[in-house]
Amino acid sequence: MDALDQDFYLRISHELPLKRLIGAGYEKVYDIGPRFRNENYSDEHLPEHIAMEWYWAYADWQDGMKFMEDLYRYVLDQAFGTLQFHINDMDIDMSKPWESLDYATAIKDKYSIDVYNSSIDDIKKALSDSGLEVRQTESRARSIDKLWKNIRKDVNGPIWLINTPKFISPLAKSNPGDDQTVQRFQAIIAGSELCNGFSELNDPIDQLNRFVEQQEMREAGDSEAMMLDIDFVEMLEYGMPPACGLGFSERVFWVFEGVSAREGVPFPQLRSEIDNTTRDIYPDIKLR
Repeated sequence: MDALDQDFYLRISHELPLKRLIGAGYEKVYDIGPRFRNENYSDEHLPEHIAMEWYWAYADWQDGMKFMEDLYRYVLDQAFGTLQFHINDMDIDMSKPWESLDYATAIKDKYSIDVYNSSIDDIKKALSDSGLEVRQTESRARSIDKLWKNIRKDVNGPIWLINTPKFISPLAKSNPGDDQTVQRFQAIIAGSELCNGFSELNDPIDQLNRFVEQQEMREAGDSEAMMLDIDFVEMLEYGMPPACGLGFSERVFWVFEGVSAREGVPFPQLRSEIDNTTRDIYPDIKLR
C-alpha cells in the first residue's frame, strides 16, 4: 500500500483479528467473509472462498465439539429436511453420535509410522509407497499431514479427529499431561474435513516459540508456514481468557449438496481465455 509504504497480505484465516477481540473483552465473536489460500483448484476447494469462524471465551474443545454436533444437525435438517445423506458413494448418518479418532493412532495403524519419533526419510518413503507427492523441500509437518489426508479420503464419519501433534497445530493449546498433542478437533465427513477447531493457545511465551518455529519453516521454503505476528503475542501478554475457536468454509454446503466447488459458487475465478471466434468477430480490437 503506497499510502502507508507497507506490504499487506490477503488473509488465509479470520483467526488472529477475532482473537484480538476476545482479548479485548468480547465473549463470543464470529465473522463470515472471504479468505484466500494460494492452493490448487479441486472439486472441494477454490483458492478464494467464503468461510465462517467463531471464538467463544471460557469454553474449551469439548464444548466446541458438542456445540458443532448440535449445529450440524440443526442446519442440515433445516436446509435439507434430512440427516441421511449419500455422498461420494458413502452413506452418512448425521443423526448418530459422533466417534473420535486419534491422529497418531490412525497414522500408526495405516503406515506403521510413529509421528513423533520417525525420521523424515521414513515419512518420505511412506509417501512414495502410497503414490503421494514427495517434494524436495518436504517438511515433517506437511509430510505427516499428507499421510493423514490419504487416510481421510476413505473415512465415512461423522467423526472427530483429535489429539493432533503440536508441530502441526501452532495455535492450539497443549493437552494436559501430553505436551506432544493439542486440543484440536476436526470434523471428518464423507472423506472431507468440514470444520477445524481447538482450545486456543493463550500463553504468550508458548505462542511466540511456536511462531518462531513456523518462521524458521517458512524461511526453509515452506510457503504455508505462518508468519510471525509479534502484535498478536503482545495482545496475549495483556491477557486473553481461555477460549474455543472453530472455522469452516462453504465447502460444507458443496459437499452435502453434492456439487463441485465450481458449481457451488456463482462466479469462481478461472483462467482467462479468449477464443478464436471472439477474435474473428473483433479483428480490429487488441485482445490479450
